[in-house]
Amino acid sequence: MKIRALIVDDEPLARQRVRLLLDEEPDVEVVGESRDGFEAVVQIQATRPDLVFLDVQMPEMDGFEVLRRVPQAMPSVIIFTTAYDQHALQAFEAHALDYLLKPFKPTRFKETVQRARNLLSDKHALTNASRLLALLGQAPAPAAQLTRLAVKTPGKVCFVELEQIQTIEAAGKYAVVHTGKENHVLRETMGSLESHLPPQRFLRINRSVIVNIDQIRELQPMFKGENRVILKNGKSYPTTRPIRELQQKLEFQ
Repeated sequence: MKIRALIVDDEPLARQRVRLLLDEEPDVEVVGESRDGFEAVVQIQATRPDLVFLDVQMPEMDGFEVLRRVPQAMPSVIIFTTAYDQHALQAFEAHALDYLLKPFKPTRFKETVQRARNLLSDKHALTNASRLLALLGQAPAPAAQLTRLAVKTPGKVCFVELEQIQTIEAAGKYAVVHTGKENHVLRETMGSLESHLPPQRFLRINRSVIVNIDQIRELQPMFKGENRVILKNGKSYPTTRPIRELQQKLEFQ
């Protein structure tokens, strides 16, 4: 059987290098590539790969946070690709995990793939997932959820009720909150806002957009795995989330 692999790295050249080296492994099938942690979470849950080449350092969501978010879909084998020094990597080896220290040589890559192959053929391979969770430690307590947003303006602070929010869009180091009548600018990252908004009411549909679930009118499947979310106000946004996942999310609201 084919080993199903996912490549996660925010650098295009790094992803390309891993893919080219995997092309030389006849029993490995690349099921996808992720440009960041957010895409990685979605693809791991959607494809359930056996093996993930996971970059440790990525903007917004690092490799460790990716794994904390997918405990139910944890791949059997994780191969970290990292620029960490040898002392930090000793912790990974102690937990029977493997890593590629950038820049790595093709011979080192082949050794790593063979190690993954051996683990996957071992009936105890699934224990590596629990070892990885032990390495990561207990996930941090969920962030306190907001009941409304505080928006600072010259001379005052106004509050925006969550039900008033239609969408939140990234704008560099800021986030723009759209309420329909007004737009409010916050100096917050999308990751921070997402962690503090109630997940039963808000959904991050791509790297740059969070939507109020109550504002979604319909879902439209598109080509090449891309779908679109249509809001009640007529605005349309692309999303890489599978239609089935979105549908289930909306049905259980």
